Amino acid sequence: MPDSKVPGSRRPGRVDMPRQKPETRRRNFDEVATGYTQEMALTEAARCLQCKKPLCVDGCPVEIDIPGFIREISAGNMAEACRILRDRNSLPAVCGRVCPQEDQCEKLCVLGKKSEPVAIGRLERYVADCERETRPVSTMPQHTAGGPEVAVIGSGPAGLTVAGDLAKLDYKATIFEALHKPGGVLVYGIPEFRLPKAIVQEEVDYIKKLGAQIRTSVIVGRTVTIQDLMDNGCRAVFISSGAGLPAFKGIPGEQLNGVLSANEFLTRANLMKAYDFPNYHTPIRVGSHVAVVGAGNVAMDSARTALRLGADEVSIVYRRSSTEMPARAEEIENAQEEGVQMQLLTDPVRINGENGWATSMECLKMELGEPDDSGRRRPVPIQGSNFELPADTVIMAIATGPNPLIRQTTPDLECNARGYIIADEQTGRTSKQGVWAGGDIVTGSATVILAMGAGRKAAKDIHEYLRKA
Repeated sequence: MPDSKVPGSRRPGRVDMPRQKPETRRRNFDEVATGYTQEMALTEAARCLQCKKPLCVDGCPVEIDIPGFIREISAGNMAEACRILRDRNSLPAVCGRVCPQEDQCEKLCVLGKKSEPVAIGRLERYVADCERETRPVSTMPQHTAGGPEVAVIGSGPAGLTVAGDLAKLDYKATIFEALHKPGGVLVYGIPEFRLPKAIVQEEVDYIKKLGAQIRTSVIVGRTVTIQDLMDNGCRAVFISSGAGLPAFKGIPGEQLNGVLSANEFLTRANLMKAYDFPNYHTPIRVGSHVAVVGAGNVAMDSARTALRLGADEVSIVYRRSSTEMPARAEEIENAQEEGVQMQLLTDPVRINGENGWATSMECLKMELGEPDDSGRRRPVPIQGSNFELPADTVIMAIATGPNPLIRQTTPDLECNARGYIIADEQTGRTSKQGVWAGGDIVTGSATVILAMGAGRKAAKDIHEYLRKA
């Protein structure tokens, strides 16, 4: 039910979403947030002011008609609410769960100036879940796209968006995915308790129903090159291969057993179902004391996954303070409620081990100095503050980079010094004629909805390009 009224507000505070209790959820992989009931959704939708000039839409990278779909919720027209969502967003059930609405659409909500913003993301999830229950994808008519062929490299949020948008325009969009399962970071990077795999599969099936095809276990740059695709009839290529190459700190001891990248750890737990061992023979050795280096969403996902896999104690090790933590406030709160410890203003300088296995981390305490290029205050080591933190599993969640295969096999594709593809921000066009790019392969690690926004822009420009060709 709604929270108590905010002082000075004529409307009640927004309706909180029910969640599993921390002591229960920290030992299972079921979804943490259980979703709105109909009564909750109607109460929350009634808070929307239905602004004539909705600033919330300006904050949405895919420009959803937010007042429109909320108005239909209030009227009880779930089918129309979903149609409005799907018009701009092919992955509403995903976005309603993992997008940082608090920094985008909800941040600009007029109601938020004096009260709490409308829970746009929670309402989006509610509508998408209603659609799954009343009109599953399996009952939708299959669309067969018969227009010019477009290749899409990667089946993450940007690739799925491009393929869906182009399929609606009758293009023959074919997605090439390196892994054996489509979904990209949605399936290998985000844990089951935040984004169930069944939800992602439903959204992938929807894209396929629109007419897109998906070919898995195809590594572009090895199995086939971009030039091969273009020589074999693809009129355009969209690159959305992500930024999944792991990074390490370069400190002594990183070669020890028990030290993993967050990418490997989460892929084993998610896509290879290590959490369901021994039914799936892909175990992860999780020690008693787990240290996760980093404080972004990936770090929180890793820490919370380690708890669920049986760790006795899990710590986030971050060299700045809580103010600078890049993870969503909601995910930090969930992690702390579940028992994850925060070792802040702390920087590892060495990993110690015995018999080839990690046993602890030597760390330095830090203090914050002047802001750096990111705008955050620069961490400065406190000399002589060394201490030892028990850690028989160390997960590095500090950064990722682009896989070099595509740029190595596409010499006329311009990239920056870090290996990311250079693409026009408004169109996605690259230096290679007929090739577009978007998502993390261009921006570096970012959000699902920003990748989708890049996909929408690229799909629109690809359509314009092919229409004039």
